[in-house]
Amino acid sequence: MSNSQTEWWAPVERGDQVSDLFGGDPSARRGAPAPESRRSRQRGKAKAERERKRRRRRSFGVLVVALVLFGGAAYVVSELMGGFFGGGQAESVEDYPGPGSGTAEITIEAGDAGGVIGQKLVDAGVIASVKPFTAAWTAEPQANSIQPGTYRLLQEMRAADALAALLAPSSRASFRLTIPEGLNAEQIYTKINEKTVTITVDQLRAAAADPAAIGLPAEAGGKIEGWLFPTTYDIPPDATATSVLQMMVAKMVEVLTAKGVPQDQWQTVLTKASIVEREGKLPEDRAKVARGIQNRLDQEMRLQVDATTSYGLGVTRAPTSAENQDPNNPYSTYVRIGLPPGPIASPGDVSLEAVLHPADGPWLFWVTVNPETGETLFTDDFAEHNANIKKLNDWLAEHGSE
Repeated sequence: MSNSQTEWWAPVERGDQVSDLFGGDPSARRGAPAPESRRSRQRGKAKAERERKRRRRRSFGVLVVALVLFGGAAYVVSELMGGFFGGGQAESVEDYPGPGSGTAEITIEAGDAGGVIGQKLVDAGVIASVKPFTAAWTAEPQANSIQPGTYRLLQEMRAADALAALLAPSSRASFRLTIPEGLNAEQIYTKINEKTVTITVDQLRAAAADPAAIGLPAEAGGKIEGWLFPTTYDIPPDATATSVLQMMVAKMVEVLTAKGVPQDQWQTVLTKASIVEREGKLPEDRAKVARGIQNRLDQEMRLQVDATTSYGLGVTRAPTSAENQDPNNPYSTYVRIGLPPGPIASPGDVSLEAVLHPADGPWLFWVTVNPETGETLFTDDFAEHNANIKKLNDWLAEHGSE
């Protein structure tokens, strides 16, 4: 028989919560605090996150302020201490205001461009930086006419003023004068005049007419030809015609002495070497030309060198056959046996060495068969020599030259 009494069920556990049939919380009945609801927990988490963000913003702001304060302090200190933090001036100077003071010397070499010269000026303390100098160089049409040499300038000049000073002859502490081998005295006078401007050809001729003043040795017989050694000289800006020729003669004497040439042979060696200089087109041929000259002298043959006739005529072109046979020309080696009266040009070191140490060989004749390349043929056979002359004439006919 069934029992009509109402049945009671035991409480049901769900996770960490216990509920009875009527939804009551047993813990509440036991006096424990009620747990937070889910919405309350979410509000707490959001509040904590907002607090963390505020703390991060405050920390970042403090860091920015600290960096600004540190940077400002560093700038002030660098200004006060002359760029302590930067290793130099806080602000570089591009150009000095000028006019400058003190002195500095720079040496300009042949081929130095504006940038190279500008850097030399910076290194010497003449200008502050290269940039304004190259700008002035570009704007100056005469800038490329600056001559090699040593210049004395002020320090801390405006770049444009430094360029103007380099173009002024008065700024030169010295200038470079290069005399090539094989020029005669008149050609050398022209070179000197072109470089110095202030020393004229007439002044040089007048100075050469005073052998004692220029230190010309007695062996020269009062004639300067051949005694001006070809090389590069540093000429001071206050040089005179006499001092320049004196310098060049002294250099030739120095070279002859260093080579051990006896003084009584100076003029003879210079005369031979001057002929070698004009006849030997290639340096490697000059010792052979020197031997050919000596072989002819030893056999008392006429040298028959066109260059000596041309010198006597005062021309640089090749002489005609009639001019070679002119007995009134003391330098014609076609009508006279032996050396001409003196040198016909200034010989260089290679030609001097060729005369002092001629090559070994029987050569009596030589002719340059190709004027463009300088190819020269040597022989001791006259018929072969004539054949070589024909090669020269064929070349001249082909190239339309005399």
